[in-house]
Amino acid sequence: MTAETEPLLNADTPQHLKDMRRSGALDYRSGELPTWCPGCGYFGITHAMNNALQAVGVDRDKLAIISGIGCSGRYPFFTTCYGFHGVHGRALTIASGVKMAKPELTVLAVGGDGDGLAIGGGHLPHAIRRNTNITYVLFDNGIYGLTKGQTSPTTPTGQVTGTHPYGNPDKPLNPFLLALSYGGSFVATGYAADAPGMEKVFIEAFAHPGFSFVNIISPCITFDHVNLQYAILREKFRPVPADHDSGSLQAAMALAMDGNFYSGVLFQEHRATWDDAVAAMKAKAGGN
Repeated sequence: MTAETEPLLNADTPQHLKDMRRSGALDYRSGELPTWCPGCGYFGITHAMNNALQAVGVDRDKLAIISGIGCSGRYPFFTTCYGFHGVHGRALTIASGVKMAKPELTVLAVGGDGDGLAIGGGHLPHAIRRNTNITYVLFDNGIYGLTKGQTSPTTPTGQVTGTHPYGNPDKPLNPFLLALSYGGSFVATGYAADAPGMEKVFIEAFAHPGFSFVNIISPCITFDHVNLQYAILREKFRPVPADHDSGSLQAAMALAMDGNFYSGVLFQEHRATWDDAVAAMKAKAGGN
């Protein structure tokens, strides 16, 4: 607990709030209160992320969070660290530039399914193939929430939305297959109502030396009343099987395509990062 949080504790403070403050997780919260809809899964993502940052011991002065446009775009405002609220779909390009310019920073990029897979979809394969050492968390609620419920790249076929009043005619993208087929070195998933599961995945993502892709399924309680609802997801989500081989691309793809929802690491492979490749080329060229 820091000195700046101590005065907020008094005899009238509920015990669970005292425990949260003393844990250190709230040290990463800014003074800005989140403005998402009550019940939004993004509150759970924020809680799990702060716990993971505290558990890993990330220095707030060496943490940068980059976002694009959408409900997830507000995320940097609610965290005490360096932040950049970028333009639509460009979180990964900015985050990659920050990491290349300041490799000592822990860089976290966040985006929604619309931000990251529609206008920003062309940047994902290049961030993956460079294997830049950043963590990318996709807040996937299967719909455009900030702009009032239009079809997104992950909206299921047939779902009625603001842009498809007769049902979405398109087949949704599979974020996991995209990341795996592009050669992602770390691909994981989680559920916004499972804080312990997300925290574990985030800790593993931070520890991975390379590009970490984490797709979090999160209900949009305002604009999606038929698909990603808590009651539905509570029954569908399950841990990644204990016997799953996370080093096997084929096994990871099989889980990504079996129609179930999982929490955990689907695939992890240790290979040279962008920094490693640059260093090796410089050494081969005699340091020039």
